[in-house]
Parts: sequence; C-alpha cells; structure tokens
Amino acid sequence: MSSSLTPATMEILIDLSEEKKLREVLEKRGDAEALRMKRFLAMPDLSRTPGSPLHDLVTKAREIPVLKGFDNIVIPEIVPADVSFDLFDFALDHPARSRSDTYYVDDNHILRPHDTVMWYYYTQLPEVKARIARGEKFGVVCYGKVYRKDEIDRNHMNVFHQFGGWYLTPSTTAPLTLEDLKKALSDIVKGLFGDDAKYRFLDDAFPYTDPSLQVEVEVGGRWIEVLGGGMTKQSVFKKFGVEGYNAWAFGFGLERLAIISMKLPDIRLLWSEDQRVKQQLKLGNAYKEVSKYPSIIRDISFVVDVSFFPNDYFDLIRDLGGDLVEEVSLLDKYENADKFGAGKVSYTYRIVYRSNERTLTNEEINPIQDKIIEETKRQFKAEVR
Repeated sequence: MSSSLTPATMEILIDLSEEKKLREVLEKRGDAEALRMKRFLAMPDLSRTPGSPLHDLVTKAREIPVLKGFDNIVIPEIVPADVSFDLFDFALDHPARSRSDTYYVDDNHILRPHDTVMWYYYTQLPEVKARIARGEKFGVVCYGKVYRKDEIDRNHMNVFHQFGGWYLTPSTTAPLTLEDLKKALSDIVKGLFGDDAKYRFLDDAFPYTDPSLQVEVEVGGRWIEVLGGGMTKQSVFKKFGVEGYNAWAFGFGLERLAIISMKLPDIRLLWSEDQRVKQQLKLGNAYKEVSKYPSIIRDISFVVDVSFFPNDYFDLIRDLGGDLVEEVSLLDKYENADKFGAGKVSYTYRIVYRSNERTLTNEEINPIQDKIIEETKRQFKAEVR
C-alpha cells in the first residue's frame, strides 16, 4: 500500500489509483443508483471547507491535548466491502452489509459507511509497520464524508461527516485498560463541550471493539449521545497482521455536534448557500430562523412486494425532491392477502416539503410529486392507490 505526505496539511494520503478506476466505471453508468452515488461523491467535504462549522469542529478536535501529535490520514471514499466488513468482524447477517443500508458501487466495492476503515489503511503503511516493529506508541485521526442509506427527517442525511481517532500501544510494555479509554473519552468530551460539561458513559456494542462505550452529554436538560468508543478487538488486529498491540478508539458525527452547538432545527442548513443562513453558522451561536416558511404536505399510498426496502424508497424521494424534502414519515403499513394478494404490503407515506430559504408553491411541488408517483410505479412495480 502506497501513500504520500502533504507538507502543508501533514495529511497522509492513501494512493487513490484504484478508486480512480472505480469512479471512471461509475461515471459511465446512467442507472438511478449510479447517478445518486456520483452526486454524493461530488458533494463538498464540509470538514475540509473553511468557513463551515464542521471544519471548525475538526480544528477544535485536533487541538485537544490527548490527540496532539496524532497522524492525520485521508482514505478512499470507495473501499472494498470485505475490508469494511470482514476485517472488522461484522457478522454475515449484519444490516450494514445489506444493499438497503450501504451503497454498493459494484459487488465488491462500497461508498465508505464508517471512518473506522482507516485502521486497515493505516496499519498497512510501511512507516507504521516500522513503528510497530520498534514497539512505539502512536495515534491517528481520520475525518470526512461517509455514506449510509437512511430515513428522511430534519436530523438525518445519507451523506454526513465523521471524525475518528485511534491510539495504539504495545500490549506488554504499555497495556491499555477500560479506564484509559474513559480518561481519553472524558478529555475529548471536555475539549469539545467545555470543562463543565456533564457527561456519562453507557455500555454499547460495535463489531470491532470490546468493551465498547457511548458517551452522552446533558444539553438543555436532555441526555444526548455524542460519541462512541471502545478497545480494539485482538481478532481485528490479527486480520490486519498486527500482533502484540492494543488500542483505544473513538468516533463521532460532526453534524450532530454542530446541531447541538448552534441549536440548528434542520441538518440541511449546514449545506445552505443562503447568506442569511451561512453568516449564522458559527459554533456556539444559537441559530435564529431566517423565516419559518410554510410546508406543503403530500401523501402517497401504494401496494408493493414484501421485498420492498424503505431506505431504497427514501433514496428515490431524495433524488427527485432534493433539499426541498424536510421529512418522510410512515403513516400506515399493513398486509391483507384477500385485498392485495399474497406477498404484498400496503404503505402510506407522508412527504413534507419545506424550503429553509423561500415559500414553496403548489406549482413547484406538484410536478415533483407526480414524478415520485411515476417512479414509484416504475422502479418498485408498485400499485399506487
């Protein structure tokens, strides 16, 4: 595995020649899934966009003392599925492996669904192998866009940003414990939320760490999950070809922290080009609505085969409605073999259209809704009622 180091940013850049070939093949495709993946890949990385609060969060995180001196690795956005899942101990029936949860570029490659995959790329670097051979302690961070099929509401997008860190030490001379992990997570929470932050640890479960924890912070009288962490499993280390080492790790979503910091009512605001919005997107600045523009609501009911996956349908709605879709909620779902036939299910969804920047009109939304109905019939072989 090859890499390069950019002196200006001190980022370790993993060779992207394989990803370039995959992008070239993807570029020639015109199917709906390929078109949306190309659109996602073309979206800017807000964690590397000066002026974005996500970029400011990265800068803030990099300054946390426990992370000082960590390497910074930039990995491909299209990664092998076996590296992402098999090497990280994902069970064969884990939902993340499903095409209804993860974007598959082809049968063997996916849009990266988590930044933890950087562990593999990092341990394969010759300079890191040399450090391991010398029994050194060291750490690395990785941040950027990740991609997952998801529901549609004001707190979720299928393109978002993660920041993760990993600290490795020799097992014999510098063994790490759960208390070391908690101390590191405490320092990270205080670095992000302030020394007076109230936080608590809860047990969690990740395929690649054991034990695993999540951290909740009290915000406005509510406990909100802000990050997860754990001790790297030796089975995962072994798959990387690493022996005699242990490590703690953590990761958090940048959007979630930005929403908390600025009290944002809608995740779409982080991508806004409206200057009335952009000038307010500063960490610690409570966002004030430019204007609460009215919504336009449309319901759609249809009967489909039981193999229907809602996340695939949400992708269709995103394709056609874009940022005008604020939320999609399930109003009703039921089976009635006598009425619909065996193996059929009826769904009713409510689509809420709302712009953060202007008042929408029926003349603007009706063609979008008509197209959604048309594509629901075509792509899902649905009977629209």
